[in-house]
Amino acid sequence: MAITQEEFELAKKDPKRANIVYHDWESETYDDKWSISYDQRCVDYARNCFDQVVPKKFQGPDLAEAMVVELGSGTGFFLLNLMQSGIGSTGIVTDLSAGMVSVASRNGLGLKLNISGAVADAENLPFSSGSVDLVIGHAVLHHVPDLDAVFAEVIRILRPGGRFVFCGEPTEKGDVVARALSRLTWWVSTRLTKLPPLVEKWSRPEHELAASSREQALESVVDIHTFDPDRLARIALRNGAVDVSTVTQELMASWFGWPVRTFESSVKPGALGWGWASFAFGTWKKLEFLDRNVMSKVVPDEYFYNVCITGTAP
Repeated sequence: MAITQEEFELAKKDPKRANIVYHDWESETYDDKWSISYDQRCVDYARNCFDQVVPKKFQGPDLAEAMVVELGSGTGFFLLNLMQSGIGSTGIVTDLSAGMVSVASRNGLGLKLNISGAVADAENLPFSSGSVDLVIGHAVLHHVPDLDAVFAEVIRILRPGGRFVFCGEPTEKGDVVARALSRLTWWVSTRLTKLPPLVEKWSRPEHELAASSREQALESVVDIHTFDPDRLARIALRNGAVDVSTVTQELMASWFGWPVRTFESSVKPGALGWGWASFAFGTWKKLEFLDRNVMSKVVPDEYFYNVCITGTAP
């Protein structure tokens, strides 16, 4: 169901309400929109994100038995795929959006994982102090108004020595490039697909494009922060975290990936087919490999698109 004009106007004034409206609306189609799956492709992606920021030598033998809480879980992408990779025996998905918690719980049960769900605000978590082994999140911190409150809550609920891992957060410089590329791609693709030879197969109806533009406009409300890696680390440190470190990911991969995602959302569903999906994912993987093994050694970390952060409770 599309977001109504009344919901849109109310949500624009309140980032938390906007997050609920936007993510409730997207919950049933979110996995398709972002090519999220719970097969080996995304299991490997999630585990690689985790392993990059927490090298294997720092992963204790009790990681497989950990009780894991995910903040801003969405449909469960990060937690469910990490659990399938061998991290955690018990998991709790949390989100402000009841729609997302419902889908994440359903996905987890479908995978026969030991998970439960809770609608929860990351700034005021419903867990006892020292009760959690591992707190994770993917693309969540940039949605939360009060980052100090989030990190304080994370440190509170972690047992002494417990770890947090947040990945997929946009950097200041990387986000500028990604948004510019996305806007240009949307402008070009929505015009080209209206040309007579292309319109029948490729062009989405005007009412769908208008609805999509309205929902996308909420992104400027729900996407509150971008991050400098060093400043993000300082927020964690001043709220009691220790052994804090960051890594950044995706430079050329993001320059390719964001236009691809935007183009896919601008054309009729199903118009691109499997061949396109194979090309897009294969190209992204090659560029991500270059970013990780070559570009990360010569390009300053703040120019990459994603930042991941980890630390522990004292």
